[in-house]
Amino acid sequence: MDWQGQKLAEQLMQILLLVFAVVAFTAGYLMGSFQTMIQIYAGGVVLTTLITVPNWPWFNRHPLQWLDPSEAEKHPKPQVQPVSSKKKSAKK
Repeated sequence: MDWQGQKLAEQLMQILLLVFAVVAFTAGYLMGSFQTMIQIYAGGVVLTTLITVPNWPWFNRHPLQWLDPSEAEKHPKPQVQPVSSKKKSAKK
């Protein structure tokens, strides 16, 4: 799953869970049944999981282009210079 796919999956998850929460609360309130509310929401959680967790093809529309190992060897990673620990003395 690419970065945009992860963002899409996160947005879909939030939207679907919110929609199922509202629908479940409304149905439970109108029917006067806490059990119905929990069942509708649990079904929504399962459906949301089936939509957002698997690596579906629409989550891979923008694949990352990695460097070949031979190209990475041609351009070595810059070395970090150690920082000197000398402190300036305070003038009085």
